[in-house]
Parts: sequence; structure tokens; C-alpha cells
Amino acid sequence: MSESHQQPALARCPGCAEPPAAGDLFCGACGYDLSAVPARPDDRPTLAITVPPAAPPAPPAPATAPAPAPASAVPPTAPPASDAPTPPAPAVQWPAASETDSSDVPVPVHRATDLPGTDSGGRPLSASPPVRHDDRAVVESPAAAEPAASVEPPDSSGDFALAAPDPRTAEPTPTPAGGTKVCVACRSGRVDPDGYCENCGHAQPRERDHMEQELGSVAAVSDRGLRHHRNEDSFAVSSTALPDGSPAVVAIVCDGVSSASRPDEASAAAASAANEALLESLPRGTHPQQAMHEAIVAASEAVNALAQDPPGSAEHEAHRHQNAPACTLVGAIMAGGLLVVGWVGDSRVYWVPDDRTGPPARLTEDDSWAAQMVAAGLMNEAEAYADERAHAITGWLGADSYELEPHTASFKPDRPGLVVVCTDGLWNYAESAEEMAAAVPPQAHRHPLHGAQVLVGHALDGGGHDNVTVALLPFAVEPQGAGSACTTV
Repeated sequence: MSESHQQPALARCPGCAEPPAAGDLFCGACGYDLSAVPARPDDRPTLAITVPPAAPPAPPAPATAPAPAPASAVPPTAPPASDAPTPPAPAVQWPAASETDSSDVPVPVHRATDLPGTDSGGRPLSASPPVRHDDRAVVESPAAAEPAASVEPPDSSGDFALAAPDPRTAEPTPTPAGGTKVCVACRSGRVDPDGYCENCGHAQPRERDHMEQELGSVAAVSDRGLRHHRNEDSFAVSSTALPDGSPAVVAIVCDGVSSASRPDEASAAAASAANEALLESLPRGTHPQQAMHEAIVAASEAVNALAQDPPGSAEHEAHRHQNAPACTLVGAIMAGGLLVVGWVGDSRVYWVPDDRTGPPARLTEDDSWAAQMVAAGLMNEAEAYADERAHAITGWLGADSYELEPHTASFKPDRPGLVVVCTDGLWNYAESAEEMAAAVPPQAHRHPLHGAQVLVGHALDGGGHDNVTVALLPFAVEPQGAGSACTTV
């Protein structure tokens, strides 16, 4: 049978310091459970575990200071600490917390070493800083700022080391030698041939999804739009010199026919072929209008070549030209004071004068069902373009086109203005010349790249149902009187 030890009698209640009656299990004044009070040790006084009061620092002890007297040497006349009421500890003077910024980072907490003191056993609190698991900098005291003899850990924040640097804090990594692509997400991993980052696995955007180019006084922008899975438009801008040394500026814009096969390849081949043909013929002294005609023929041949040997094809000869690659083309040349335009399909050229009080104009006529209905007098323009067949093209570049009929026109503007060369992905949202002039920013003739970006944004804001491509060519001339010459072929 186990023994039950009787609790020793208490001189005062630990809760209210009132003397209890002999044999009471609860204090008669405050109801404190006297049986829960542990036995008082005989060899040392009871220490209350409370926050120690802030005391002035003790003067440094001399080197020959006597050793403290043992607990057994305390004079017996001194009353035990538990027999007298414990004086209330003064309020702790907490240091002011450091200010925080406007972010959502939690307010910093105080550390145990922010205040001097002792633990419940009377030992001084440790001065070593706690382990931190956030990314906030720990403010150290001047003494701690001195270099320590020990080696610091690789990651002072306490976080696990990442396999790749954090893209939010890592310094931009320069492109490696040899033109190796770097991931647009983590800025550190290489991009494999499939278009994915070898470090983070992020799929890289395709180069043709958004293209921009500025070359002197001509600029062009092309964008995939918001509904198509790829960009089937293409463009080429360039400049050269005529035999007399005067400059010639070229802009070619092509729109792939989505219902045909490989429309993106067709538009790229046509734009490149037409641009190369112009850069070859203009320096030889070929008239710009004739050079434009020859460039369209060269572009048509380049697109036709795509249908001659389709990759991996073994289909029957009867289906050789079925659904062949196809595209439209529109271009503009500024040379010798002339503005020459050429087109096949429904891409357009607009003229927007720098002086907006003057009338804008559309310089091309669509190869489309709606345009044919209007030209034949069968419908007015509003009725024709409201029909679901309005945008069905009647002319294009491709092996299955009925007959190639390049259109060219030559103008001699008598005032400065801006030439807008674009696909239907833009003019669907600014169809009339007045609507296009209203969409062109006022300073586009001085900043053509910004103007092209604004026009592409106009189409995207309108819905972006198609690929959008636009090239801007500022045309600067001295006023020469009223009227302008125009010849059309």
C-alpha cells in the first residue's frame, strides 16, 4: 500500500498572502487550492517565476572578488522569501518595434535578446540570435557587426537553397555566348529545341506571336491577336538607295489565308521574296511602280513553290494543288517623291495627312466579294459589307489562285502624311479612312513604332479576332500647291 504524505502547513496563502487556518485545503479569503502548492525545499528559498524587473547593470566585479556564499550560509534570522509578499514587478520597457513598409510582410517580432534579464533559474539569457525562417533582415547590434571567427552558413536567411536563383531577386543573366536562348521566366535556364526551359520547364513564347521592327523612318508591328493560336501574318521593312543616291523605303505586309494549308509559311515566303526583289531592282533604276509589280510576281512564285513538294507528301497528282498554301500581299514604296502601292487580296493602304484638317484616303481596293458587288452596282457598301460573304477574297497568292492580277498605283503627295499598310486584322476595327485617321496617334509621323503599337492595341481592344499587322511610313515633302497626281494599273 502506498503512503500518503501530508502537505506541510503554509504560513500565508500564495494567492492573497492571508494566513490560512490549520487544516484548511482552500484559502478562506480567495479560495486558492492550498493542496496544489508543492512542498518548500529546505535548502533554498522559493523563487517566483516571473518576468525579472529591469535592474541597472552591476559594476564589473574585481578580479579578486570573493566567491558568493553558499545557500546554507544564509543567516537563519532572514525570513524565507515565501513568507513575505512579493513586491509587484515594475512595468517592462519594451523597445519600439522597427517600422514596416506598405507590403503585406508581417510586423517584426521582438527577440529574447532585446531585453537584458535572467531565466527562471537565475542564469543570464542567451545572447545568440534565434534561427530565422523568413527573408527579413535581422538588425544586429554594433558589437555583433564585427566579423566573427566562425564561417557563416551559405544561406543566412535559413531557407533551403534553390536549384536555380529566385527570379525576383536574381541578377539578370546575360545571354550565353553563341546566341543560346535564356528562359523568359527564370532568366537562368537554357531553352531546349522544343521551346521549353531546361531549368523550370516554362514554355517559351513563339517568336512570331509578337514581332516589332523599326528601321529609320519605317516601323512595323505584328501580333497574334486574342483568338488565333498562331500568327499567320508576316512583314518586311527595308531601305535602299536609288541610282542618284536618294533613299527608297519599302514596307511589305502579308496575311496568310487561314483556310489554306501552312498559311504562316506562305506569308513569310511572300514577304521575304517581295522585299528581296525590291532591294534588287530599285538600286538598278527600275521605276518604283514596275519594281512593285515584279515584286508581287516574285512573291507569288515563292508561295507557289511551297505547294510543289509538300514535306512528307505522297498524295495523288490530282490533289496536288488542293488547299495549297496561300496569302494576300500589300506593299508601299517611298522613292523620288513618289508613293507607290501594290496589292493582291484584301489588305489595305491608308493615307493620313499630318494636318488632320485635310481628308484622309484609302489607296487600295479589296479583292473581295463585297468590293465586287459594290463595283458592279449590285449593292451599296453598307449592304455588301453586312453580308456574311463580304470578306471572301477573290484574289490571292498561291498555286490554286485562278489568275494572278497584281494591282499597283502611284501617287505624288503634295503634303506630308503617314502611310498605313495593314491587314484586315486592323482595318476591321477602323474600316473607313476617317476611322483609321482617328485611331492613328497624333505624333505617329515622328514616332512610327509607337504609332504602330498603338494601332495594334486598338485592334486588340476591339476584340483581336484576327492576327494584326501594321507598318507605318512617314512621308515628308515640302508643300507644292494643291492637287496630287495618281496613276493606277
